[in-house]
Amino acid sequence: MNNQQYVSVHGGHSGQFCHHAKDMLEDIILKYIDLGYSWVGVTEHVPAISKELLYPDQVEAGFTPEFLMDRFAGYVEECRRLQKKYADTITIYTAMEIETYSGYDTFIPMLLERFQTDYIVGSVHFVNDMGFDYSLKQYDNTAKSVGGYDTMYCRYFDLQYDMIKLLKPSVVGHFDLIRIFDPEYRFRLRKPEISKRVVRNLELIMDLGLIMDYNLRSLLKGADEPYITDSILRMAQDMGIKVVPGDDSHGLDNIHLNMEQAVKTLDSLGFDTNWPRPQIYSY
Repeated sequence: MNNQQYVSVHGGHSGQFCHHAKDMLEDIILKYIDLGYSWVGVTEHVPAISKELLYPDQVEAGFTPEFLMDRFAGYVEECRRLQKKYADTITIYTAMEIETYSGYDTFIPMLLERFQTDYIVGSVHFVNDMGFDYSLKQYDNTAKSVGGYDTMYCRYFDLQYDMIKLLKPSVVGHFDLIRIFDPEYRFRLRKPEISKRVVRNLELIMDLGLIMDYNLRSLLKGADEPYITDSILRMAQDMGIKVVPGDDSHGLDNIHLNMEQAVKTLDSLGFDTNWPRPQIYSY
């Protein structure tokens, strides 16, 4: 490795601002500092656009889109404060992880204009306005509603392509998240109708010079490899696409987990470990 310092391009979710995370944001920043991270992107989830698109745990907690919008505003304010407070020790990016559902094409630009975050992580967690990553039951229900796993994969990658083309996110989050509950994903990703979409999306990422998130959170959920799966990761390397690790941490206890092995993997494949930084939005 040319650079021994660690980074996370997608991480820093906290219980302070995310219902399915834990711990206070400042404590999370202090742990990154203790571990010697040179920079970290704090990429909190955007608020829901409507009550129909709340996550099941948010519904159970009685949250509303208005509450989530206010909490997100508090997140940006607090992250900016920490950005300044620890500027001599670590570079903190105040960023946001977006959603891709009906209305996002105007909702996300509105959030960017209002909050002026440093960058966005372009993620897809919904297909046809139905979530798929919350549970196996939800995953199977969404697949069934659109005509099966293959169709769900195709629609996922089509949504991802449209989102990347429209918003040009500095970071593309967990590129192949759609495989989250599919034990046959390696086989499925090779199917022609799916594979051609993967290649198409990679070509767009390459042309736009975006970063792909090498996302480690899948390992915490029992997967045997991060997002991006090895076959796609090698294609990205062959195309010269920038790939940077993200721990996608949701609390103190999973910051940095599996990071050392991830860095070794990326280094062994020839990725630049003088980690390229996300392009900061100009407003």
